[in-house]
Amino acid sequence: MSARLARTLLAAALLLLAGCGQPVPAEKSDYVGDWRSPEMRLRITREGQVQYERRSARGSTSINAPLQGFEGDNFTAGIGLLRTTFVVTRPPYRDGALWKMVVDGVELVRADGSGDSWNA
Repeated sequence: MSARLARTLLAAALLLLAGCGQPVPAEKSDYVGDWRSPEMRLRITREGQVQYERRSARGSTSINAPLQGFEGDNFTAGIGLLRTTFVVTRPPYRDGALWKMVVDGVELVRADGSGDSWNA
C-alpha cells in the first residue's frame, strides 16, 4: 500500500470516528451549552460533540472531538486512544440568573442554554 493511500484511509477513518460521540445522558443535560471564561471556551452539544479552546501566555490548545462519556462529574472527549479527560470540580449550578461550572480549575459561565453559539 502506498503512503498516500494509507494517509487517505487514515483520514477517512478519523472522519468517520469523529461522528461517533455519545449523546449527553439526560442526567447530565445541564452540561450542554456554550461555556466561557476570558481564557477558555467549552461547547458541549446534546449530540455529543465537544469543542474546547484554552488560551494562555504560552499559546493555545484546542480540541474538537466526540464525547466519549462521563465518569462521575468528569467527562472524556476524543477519538480512539487520543482522549482528554476534563476534570469538573464543580458541576453545572445556578448562581442567581447565571449557570456556572468549574472545569480544569477554571470557572465557566454558560453563554446561553442552547449550546449553539460557538461562533457568536
